[in-house]
Amino acid sequence: MTHGPTRVITVEREYGSHGGEFAHDLAAHLGWRLLDSELPCAAARAAGVPPELAAKYDERLDPWYYRYGKVFWHDSGYSIAGLSDDQVFDSERMLSLIRQHILTAAKEGNCVIVGRGAACALANQAGCFHVFVYATAQAKRDWFVQTFPKQAGQAYQQEWCARGLYHLLLNSAIGNGAMIAAVGGATRLIPAVVEESVAV
Repeated sequence: MTHGPTRVITVEREYGSHGGEFAHDLAAHLGWRLLDSELPCAAARAAGVPPELAAKYDERLDPWYYRYGKVFWHDSGYSIAGLSDDQVFDSERMLSLIRQHILTAAKEGNCVIVGRGAACALANQAGCFHVFVYATAQAKRDWFVQTFPKQAGQAYQQEWCARGLYHLLLNSAIGNGAMIAAVGGATRLIPAVVEESVAV
């Protein structure tokens, strides 16, 4: 399973599943450090750019035309900018800086890491337990309509869960208490008493 005691839990989530809130509750329950919005801020500090710029790139890919053009920037025959990778801040650079922060946090242990490819970055590391939180199609539509009322007509369901990465898939419909109990039982981090308190 995780080859040793669990010291890191990653939580990937679908939009509208409330997986972020679950991760916050789980970290608080375990008394562990939570790495969520801190990750893009750490990348901004490392790159020497404003946090607002990092927020623009958080969990987003650069447009295809930008990525295509970047191939030419690296070709010495076409390069006119003369910029090195560490002088350019884009989604790729931010992801690289976040990955470094994730690997450092995983070595320290006792942390819950939300999104940003943490399950991929730590896929083969001992002591890491990976959770994916999803929601029913109706729950996601309800969340979208409530969060983005002007775009309500564009609500749709998207399947992108790479199930092979995760130790546990959780439907957020069961509630945070039951989800915490499930993770606690699977990792042996939380005694069975939690399950009793969830049932009340």
